[in-house]
Amino acid sequence: PPPFTGVWMGDSKLCAIGVHCGNHITSHGLALNCCTDLTWFEHIVPCGLEGKGVTSLSHELGQHVAVSHVLEPFLDSFQEVFDCTLVSSEEP
Repeated sequence: PPPFTGVWMGDSKLCAIGVHCGNHITSHGLALNCCTDLTWFEHIVPCGLEGKGVTSLSHELGQHVAVSHVLEPFLDSFQEVFDCTLVSSEEP
């Protein structure tokens, strides 16, 4: 929900998106919670947002969702949305 960044399911964050700028270097990234152990978030205030929670695809869908099941469709969608071609330096 605005003004918070990321992907949300109600009051729970499903995907964190971040950008950091410092020392003339910009870095960015995201964390999509697929099958994350959500109990770790009980010990912190995730993203510094009081009263907000964290969720995962597995929790929301009620079944185990492995990163390997999500990676290819996620990367395909990323390329489509950002009109780009992703190149990997690693062998699959």
